[in-house]
Amino acid sequence: MDAGSKVGFTGQIQVSEVDVIPKVPSENEGNTGPVHRLKLLTLLFALSPELLFLAASVKLQDNGYDGLLVAINPRVPENLNLITNIKEMITEASFYLFNATKRRVFFRNIQILIPASWTAHNYSKVKHEFYEKANVIVTEQNGVHGDDPYTLQHRGCGKEGKYIHFTPNFLLNDELAAGYGSRGRVFVHEWAHLRWGVFDEYNHEKPFYMNGHNEIQITRCSSDITGVFVCEKGLCPHEDCIISKLFREGCTFLYNSTQNATGSIMFMPSLSSVVEFCDDSTHNHEAPNLQNQVCNLRSTWDVITDSSDLNHSLPMQGVELPPPPMFSLMQAGDKVICLVMDVSRKMAEADRLLRLQQAAELYLMQVVEIGTFVGIVTFDSKGEIRAPLQQINSDNDRRLLVSYLPNTVTTKEETNTCAGVKRGFEVVEKRNGRADGSVMILVTSGADEHIDNCLLTAMSSGSTIHSIALGSSAVRRLEEISHLTGGDIFQQSLQLERTTKHGRWTYTLNNTHHSPQALKVIVASRASSLAISPATVEAFVETDSTYFPQPVIIYANVRKGLYPILNATVMATIEPEAGDPIMLQLFDNGAGADVIKKDGIYSRYFFSFAVSGRYSLTVHVHQAPSIITLAHSVPGSHAMYVPGYITNDNIQMNAPKNPGHRGVEEQWGFSRISSGGSFFVSGVPAGPHLDMFPPCKITDLEALKVGEDVVLSWTAPGEDFDQGQVSASYEIRMSRSLPRIRDDFSNTILVNTSELNPQRAGTREIFTFSPKLVTNELDHELDGEMQETYILYVAMRAVDQNLLKSAVSNIALVSLPVSQDSLPALSRDYLILKGVLIAVGLIAVICLITAVAHCSLNRNKRALKRDNRTTVL
Repeated sequence: MDAGSKVGFTGQIQVSEVDVIPKVPSENEGNTGPVHRLKLLTLLFALSPELLFLAASVKLQDNGYDGLLVAINPRVPENLNLITNIKEMITEASFYLFNATKRRVFFRNIQILIPASWTAHNYSKVKHEFYEKANVIVTEQNGVHGDDPYTLQHRGCGKEGKYIHFTPNFLLNDELAAGYGSRGRVFVHEWAHLRWGVFDEYNHEKPFYMNGHNEIQITRCSSDITGVFVCEKGLCPHEDCIISKLFREGCTFLYNSTQNATGSIMFMPSLSSVVEFCDDSTHNHEAPNLQNQVCNLRSTWDVITDSSDLNHSLPMQGVELPPPPMFSLMQAGDKVICLVMDVSRKMAEADRLLRLQQAAELYLMQVVEIGTFVGIVTFDSKGEIRAPLQQINSDNDRRLLVSYLPNTVTTKEETNTCAGVKRGFEVVEKRNGRADGSVMILVTSGADEHIDNCLLTAMSSGSTIHSIALGSSAVRRLEEISHLTGGDIFQQSLQLERTTKHGRWTYTLNNTHHSPQALKVIVASRASSLAISPATVEAFVETDSTYFPQPVIIYANVRKGLYPILNATVMATIEPEAGDPIMLQLFDNGAGADVIKKDGIYSRYFFSFAVSGRYSLTVHVHQAPSIITLAHSVPGSHAMYVPGYITNDNIQMNAPKNPGHRGVEEQWGFSRISSGGSFFVSGVPAGPHLDMFPPCKITDLEALKVGEDVVLSWTAPGEDFDQGQVSASYEIRMSRSLPRIRDDFSNTILVNTSELNPQRAGTREIFTFSPKLVTNELDHELDGEMQETYILYVAMRAVDQNLLKSAVSNIALVSLPVSQDSLPALSRDYLILKGVLIAVGLIAVICLITAVAHCSLNRNKRALKRDNRTTVL
């Protein structure tokens, strides 16, 4: 903005604060690139209540899990019984898990994060533990699922989820155990979702199905679990309950409370007999559940044993149980922050120090919360404490801290980041003798190659270090310090105005300075009260590094409170260190990189790597006000609430499940922006290179019997992963053998797809074929086994113009009748011979029975005569 000029801007927002942030010089002004421009701006975004971190790291060693973090939401009213019941739940879960995994794993050390608003009871002080990093959260839930425990899973089979959610009522109300099962058993059910990426073996939307024998079956695993249909008047046949593939109103299916089946935990852990996961011998691969769809008909135990946890853990010897878990209770104390700022000569380039000083002043005057302790350290080749810890209680305190900010660089070229970090620890340790729970904001030119010297000290300090690098020479170790201590790109706005007004806003800015000023405008919204949840966006990537040509999956979690926001326009901007930014739209369609449809987590593959190096990610989300956007249910793997049981032929119903609240339908619009940090790409070839990107795997293939035909439907992949249009063909194959199509796809029966033209990625494809056309081949797979019906397994893959093939899709199945006319002669002869043999066998049995009876009768007569002679004598 030139001196004396004005600029206006308008925008549509809901409840908003308008933020004006000095912009780092562009590349032609001497800056080193967009990645570092983003990093400098993050200084003003520090320490937001909505700060989003990576989940706490749970480690498995010597068969025991350490580092599991359970966090109670600050909005939950204080109740010490919550802590007691959490301990009891995980203790029970540990022993149940140990037995279910055949003596392989248990819980050893658990951390419980207590809200800072609760009364202090000599709890330990936090180090790197934050609510947003928790593996298990305890918070209210008012959706249609009520008190259902659930796990938010956003990745594929065998991949870890985001978190487990329990409501306070679930943890406090003992009556809920009748429907859900004991809390410890439920915890293991959810832990398997979170840790091992298995999915539910029931399906509320498809509670029953037609199996390969043309019988109506309830969706369950294992199929040995027994139960009966119940109507309004009592027990009834299924014909009275199922109409047009729906349950008649007043009907349900109740399971027997006493069972012989020991599996499965992912179906119904509330049954006392259930102590195992379904394995290959008990798994019901016909059931239309998410486990079969996402995990390609694999059993849960097969997926679990394939995990690194069980691959690297041998069963514990002996018969003793592991010790009960140890619990650490932690609570946040006073907020302590230290600014550690580089003042070496490199900070004079592109006016870095001047802009840093301006940013830090705004941060201290506008952003840091009242009651926070703040210190300031500078460094070049040595570190210097400019301001010891001072608590901010007034504007005068803020101005005093601002006076200690550096405004000139030194003459020294050398940068010793570790010297600054060491001085920073000295500052924060003055508070209570330790750095635990403190935050250090480290700003440097990034030219120090010796940062390894303080890596171990930083990791063991208990302080969270947020690093901001301003130069292109920034070493990766700088970011590693942040990652290892829990730091990350963080977000906080500089508030110019706060109001509860909503609608279209217009602001005009006037430059009163004598020199041009670079400005960046950000609009952020906050809820007007704690009772209203704001719309939020969390952007993140699958991994922080990859090697060409392996793609990166980009995610955006778009929510209002815990509820997913649907139908939003989500655009990711990916900026390389050098070159133009790349725009990529993310989708929530359950295809390609997106695992679960309409769960509020938008995703997409990114593979347009121009060069090796670091790429930064920013996600923009927009929603027009004319679309109802809020889903009134929280997606995820929910624990099953059992309505009742059959006990000794008597119906015993549980209390009706709390239905929750659907809420009020809303029409509202919003715009959000979120930084997703950065990721590193290696091995990108220089110059043009061959196509190395195949179409992505099809994950939502479905098969349906229509008459004598099979109708397939799926979401089209792209020419390159999930982008573009497949220009070659689809390869569809079928088999009557599940192992054959799963393990030897290329040698199963090929379906003619010559008339099938692939559509653009994201389009719903439909294809119909007749299995009768290959009857002889299908019959050959039966190996002489005859049934009235059979299951046909179908899978497919896409092939692009360079003959690169996608991974084989999920396997779909459909039950089809066997046509007697098409049976091979050998099979008919076999049936005739089998019938003759059965008839001869029956005749032989009858003759044998007659002969035995005749002999017995004669023997009795002779015995009677002897008795009579004895009497006469």
